[in-house]
Amino acid sequence: MAKDFQKNKGTSLNIPPRGGGAYTAELAPSRARVSSLYRWLARKLLDLLGNPPISLVLWNAEEITTSDQSLVARVHIHDNEVLHQLLINPALHFGDLYSVGRIKIEGDLAEFLKTVYSAIARSPKYIKLKIAQTRLFYRPSQNRLLNSRENIHHHYDIGNDFYELWLDREALQYTCAYFPSPDLTIEEAQRAKMDYICRKLGLKPGDRVVEAGCGWGGLARHMAKQYGAKVRSYNISRQQILYAREKAKADGLEGSVDYVEDDYRNIEGKYDVFVTIGMLEHVGRDNYRVLGDVIHRTLTSKGRGLIHSIGRNKPELMNAWIEKRIFPGAYPPTLREMMDVFEDHEFSVLDVENLRMHYAKTLGHWLERFNRNADLIEQKFDRAFMRAWRLYLAGSIAAFTTGSLQLFQISFTRGTNNNLPWTRAHLYESL
Repeated sequence: MAKDFQKNKGTSLNIPPRGGGAYTAELAPSRARVSSLYRWLARKLLDLLGNPPISLVLWNAEEITTSDQSLVARVHIHDNEVLHQLLINPALHFGDLYSVGRIKIEGDLAEFLKTVYSAIARSPKYIKLKIAQTRLFYRPSQNRLLNSRENIHHHYDIGNDFYELWLDREALQYTCAYFPSPDLTIEEAQRAKMDYICRKLGLKPGDRVVEAGCGWGGLARHMAKQYGAKVRSYNISRQQILYAREKAKADGLEGSVDYVEDDYRNIEGKYDVFVTIGMLEHVGRDNYRVLGDVIHRTLTSKGRGLIHSIGRNKPELMNAWIEKRIFPGAYPPTLREMMDVFEDHEFSVLDVENLRMHYAKTLGHWLERFNRNADLIEQKFDRAFMRAWRLYLAGSIAAFTTGSLQLFQISFTRGTNNNLPWTRAHLYESL
């Protein structure tokens, strides 16, 4: 992440090098004169965004708004080039401009983003621009074996100590938690998520489980310790695999949990259960049938499985800035697209649940902890890195809250497996 910012040194965005001192102090406002042209551009930008209840504060402190509603936030514009960049491609350029301090938000960042996301969803001009730019310029990464490793390394191998600052302290679960009660801590909600998944899978002692993409290994250890399963987990993030192996050894689970540093396409063996939590987003829609083939060859005749993934209600590519800076190669699928995993081999979908608001709440916990440790994160990397990740977390809260993103859990089994629960009572009896 920080390396990518460094690559852009010298561009019009003036993104600082990693660890450099360019932004140890706040940027001084531009002294350029504000002409009628820039006032017009500011109004055009607000109109493009659907006239949300925000104002643009120009570099001479002049404030411009096109809404008669109470303002949610003020957006401070550092210089006239910011307006040009935002009008050309707001989805791509806003993130970098915010990261380096050329845009500052006066007000709650997540609330500001919710307001803007809601407005642009109703703006015909913005939608038209987004469609045109997607067709002309946006080419998402292809998730082949080689660049899948590069994409995962970009995001997950930043350093385990970075994630320890803001994820749950018990298992470093970097996926949606489950809040059967809204006042749970993030640690309690992540444990509840793992138990909920195990109940959906009907997990029992002796079950052989294969996990595609294990994160820092928390679910595999939970399945082994609490349910007596034998788990093999595949992951291509070296940092995560090393961490997971150390934790399993410390917990005395070396005979029950096996962490394999390899791609999901190379999974071998036969298993009673297939599970993947937060990996489908990295598979790429062109590879869903490949994933289905892997599940087909590894599951037993009564095998069952669960896929937990960020998704969308209609097909849409990942935000251009998120794809470039945070999650290269990521794609949140629709339910219809996810069916490509199941249909070729006639898997039966047993249950579909959308935990969208649970993810918004999870992200709220993460952002709170991230903000408490913002100074440490800035010292470890730099200000641009810290602000970029703050924006990513706040923007994710806004995306789930406004319905732009969904969180799907799909449980499934072989189409010929009749050994099934009669009702859903087992999912909630332990809550």
